[in-house]
Amino acid sequence: MRAGRLRTGLKGWGGVGAMAFACVLAVLAALLLPAVPWHGGGGGSGRDGAADDGHGATHGSQARAAQECTDPEKQTLAPSGDDGPTIDRIRAREGEKRKLIVGVDQNSFRWGYGDPNSGGDAELEGFDIDLAHRIAKDVLGDEDAVQFKAIPTDQRVPAIQDGRVDMVVRTMTINCDRLEDVAFSAPYFRTGQQVLAPKSSKITGYDGTLAGKEICTAAGSTALSTLEQDQKDGRLAEGVDLRTTVPNQLDCLVRLQLGEVDAVVTDGALAASQAAQDPTVELKGDAFTTEYYGVAMKKDADDLVRRVNRVLEQWRADRADGWQHSYEEWLSETMDDPAKSLPPTPQYLRGS
Repeated sequence: MRAGRLRTGLKGWGGVGAMAFACVLAVLAALLLPAVPWHGGGGGSGRDGAADDGHGATHGSQARAAQECTDPEKQTLAPSGDDGPTIDRIRAREGEKRKLIVGVDQNSFRWGYGDPNSGGDAELEGFDIDLAHRIAKDVLGDEDAVQFKAIPTDQRVPAIQDGRVDMVVRTMTINCDRLEDVAFSAPYFRTGQQVLAPKSSKITGYDGTLAGKEICTAAGSTALSTLEQDQKDGRLAEGVDLRTTVPNQLDCLVRLQLGEVDAVVTDGALAASQAAQDPTVELKGDAFTTEYYGVAMKKDADDLVRRVNRVLEQWRADRADGWQHSYEEWLSETMDDPAKSLPPTPQYLRGS
């Protein structure tokens, strides 16, 4: 992304100033709600509260992959620059509406957050925002031809299925459950679940020190589904309370700061950014899962999936203004080694 680019303003509620005091930032984020009315409830199934309303109908090779899912990060289509019906519909929008509509977060420091110096409508910036601009440039020829919509964690899948957005670029983990409802690009970031807790806490990680503690997670997140499964299978410390769930992951930081919960479990990449916002909290222990972020789209948007995968290949290869550049600009201050975060060389579905 070129320096000084005019970033598209968010259509919705105001952004959070990254340089504000951590508590003020988080409390404001918790109080402000999206202006867009959301339909459907948030669930704790790991599928972002998606309802079984027929939107998840199977489609082509992606559907077969979801049914036979073992390595979800490999269940995507080969890259292509060809146009198709989904891209044609996006390009057919007229005037000011001729934009790529992307669901994002506006409160994830360094990933998707409001520039505190922009004034007026919040101008979003961050690692995910860079990727969204890159996709818009490829599809519409203009990196600023993008409209951002704030999407709560538990509404990512419904927003795609209902057509409110063309895609979601929002630190969204590729997993087998979600592949039943949406299509994913190849992975663009590697992370894993970690524990975030006050520095003064005796919690040391995802271990027995969590016994009897109350943990906050975002509804519809992989963190919640992982913890619920581990609790069911007896792998979670005894007496852990998982009842505290929130629509947006940053709300967990608010609960932690207010002393309402003992710890937060979320992606390590997000937790590192939250620790950078609030010096009183820190990551505890190592990541206990390996997960990959992908761009999520509709099940039948094969042409758009292929196009995004081509963009991702180019983004990774671009040393001047690509993945590495965005990592250094946004994440190097909160994460120690880009080699740990770069996903492996993509693998695509056979015959796709």
